[in-house]
Amino acid sequence: MQKGNIKVQTENIFPIIKKFLYSDHEIFLRELVSNAVDATQKLKTLSSVGEYQGELGDLRIEISLDAKAKTLTISDKGLGMNSEEVEKYINQIAFSSAEEWVAKYKNQEGKGNIIGHFGLGFYSSFMVSKKVEIFTKSYRDGSEAVRWECDGTPEYIIEPHTKTQRGTDIVLHLADDSDEFLEESRILGLLKKYCKFLPVEIVFGTQKNYQKEKDEKGEEKDVTIEVPRVINNPKPAWTQKPSDLKQEDYLSFYRELYPTTFDEPLFNIHLNVDYPFNLTGILYFPKVKQNFEIQRNKIQLYCNQVFVTDSVEGIVPDFLTLLHGVLDSPDIPLNVSRSYLQSDGNVKKISSHITKKVADKLEDLFKNSREDFEAKWDDIKIFIEYGMISDEKFKERAKKFCLLKNVDNKFFTLEEYGLHIKTNQTDRNKKVVYLYASHADEQHSFIDIAKERGYDVLLLNTPIDSHFVNLLESEIPDSSFVRVDADVIDKLISKEEEMPSKLSQEEKDELTKSIESQVNGESYTIVINNMSETDPPMIITQPEFLRRMKDMSQLGGMGYMGQLPDNYMLVVNANHSLIGKISAEKDAEARNKLIRQVVDLALLSRNMLKGEKLTEFIKRSVDLI
Repeated sequence: MQKGNIKVQTENIFPIIKKFLYSDHEIFLRELVSNAVDATQKLKTLSSVGEYQGELGDLRIEISLDAKAKTLTISDKGLGMNSEEVEKYINQIAFSSAEEWVAKYKNQEGKGNIIGHFGLGFYSSFMVSKKVEIFTKSYRDGSEAVRWECDGTPEYIIEPHTKTQRGTDIVLHLADDSDEFLEESRILGLLKKYCKFLPVEIVFGTQKNYQKEKDEKGEEKDVTIEVPRVINNPKPAWTQKPSDLKQEDYLSFYRELYPTTFDEPLFNIHLNVDYPFNLTGILYFPKVKQNFEIQRNKIQLYCNQVFVTDSVEGIVPDFLTLLHGVLDSPDIPLNVSRSYLQSDGNVKKISSHITKKVADKLEDLFKNSREDFEAKWDDIKIFIEYGMISDEKFKERAKKFCLLKNVDNKFFTLEEYGLHIKTNQTDRNKKVVYLYASHADEQHSFIDIAKERGYDVLLLNTPIDSHFVNLLESEIPDSSFVRVDADVIDKLISKEEEMPSKLSQEEKDELTKSIESQVNGESYTIVINNMSETDPPMIITQPEFLRRMKDMSQLGGMGYMGQLPDNYMLVVNANHSLIGKISAEKDAEARNKLIRQVVDLALLSRNMLKGEKLTEFIKRSVDLI
């Protein structure tokens, strides 16, 4: 039996591991299973090139839990190690600049992740263990098995062992503060999280299967058979050639990734790049709901089929986080923080490439099947709009396939729509006015008035459309976007001088006072305009600028705007016959009753008449009838 001290170039490394890796303590299982996979894959490689002549046999990795003994065991049938290799790979923790690193961080609270930075994957086991044993036997002929033991101090024991099977068993004697890892459900959850797609079959414990067999009399009976529980899919779809997969294979893999999601994806992109970096993966376009924030964290990032993270913000462009799927690259560091990933050069190149591939896919769909693209538009438009707002390169590509839909469900590209409205919706200042509605039903009366003038109205109804119209205004020369209820239509698209008024200024002033007395305490700015006789007697408008800024604030970054009250205008049509009747009415009570009725009609058309005022309006309407 040999005894010795683990060779580290600093003070005891184990308290540092405990302290600095505590926040990531569950990572130990990923590290140990990944090491087992590496040992297995290396053996397969040696066998394929003829350097190992023996039978490979059953290569699956087994995870076993003994709650009574408080042990967790990870077993593989890979390369194994002899005593010299244990000394080299386990006992000598010799990493560059270790002393400087420890000197810099040992007096600070544990925030960093030193796994991966210094090759301490195996030693992550001491985050959860009071003692670790290794039983290992090398694949080489004539090798003797070895047992290694360490109790979390620099002291270790290494001695011969009777193990006869090739491979390595790592036995963790779990610490008292790590009892959570004695729960089968906890280990199962971690294996499914980190090891779901590792390339070697992994089994954990057993599961009961039930089948029928015939007894001696030929009668069927139920038989319970315990079989190993397979954790992973060693050959997930993204590792296969796109030419070998059918659409059903992609849908099946999507269901495997998101078993609780019932909506099927709209389409997918299979990534397969080997230069200038390695990248594989499958990205799915889901039906993006209006509240797109809840769609995030659905892209899983892998390194050689080892799960890294599902928090990919900052690693891929922000708008791509609305997609679902898997990205896998050996060029992505496995064991470093997300902030490190965000600044990594390879990650940035990968990010740019993914953006290009997404744009390629969308452009191909648009060119090859515009009708189908239009049918999917409502489900993907928020993604495309968000990408154009947040990513300059994507914006330039997306101008070719970004669509605008009007209230009549007709689709146009940006260029097509500009030509469609240019003649009729150019105002006297030579500016093309894009009218839009955010809610076709609530703004129906305004849409109707605009269409009576021969104008076209867009439907822009996503949560980010206030930001999107800002972008379009900056991209389309000599244009302005105004919601159709921002003012009276002849003010929104001003063609000529204002119409003459049927009311004198004195009558207007008197009418304003009368209306103010009836809307006292209600936050409307009263404006009397000279409008067409066929326009409504009164309408409620909401000026574009402040309303748009307030809408934009809902998505953050302009919190102070969100605190501003809604700014409504009560616009009175001086040329409507009913307004003329109200102005001429000498009986104050009758005049006020008519004013209140017309004001309430304007509110009702905006779905703004509710509660007690709605009840009063109904009673008043009955009386008037």
